[in-house]
Amino acid sequence: MRHCYLVCYDIRDSARLRKVHKVVRGYGEAWQYSVFFCVLKDIDRVRLQSDLESQMNMREDRTMILDLGTNEGQARGAAAVIGQSLPDPDTGMVVV
Repeated sequence: MRHCYLVCYDIRDSARLRKVHKVVRGYGEAWQYSVFFCVLKDIDRVRLQSDLESQMNMREDRTMILDLGTNEGQARGAAAVIGQSLPDPDTGMVVV
């Protein structure tokens, strides 16, 4: 079963920041510079955490992975956005 997650990070070093950003970008869609929305199977959630831990300095950096539940529409709808709207979800479809 897939769950929706909000992943937010605060990385103190620019080199680690780029690496963490690249990791999270591989799992979800950017909602802000350091905030991602991810829909993951349980095993992918574990892999995400492991990948993040390998790039972070555990004494200086912080990442939060918030479980928003299994209903993607409800999870997306729970976000109250003030100002510029969130990007449209990537459907994975490419039109040529």
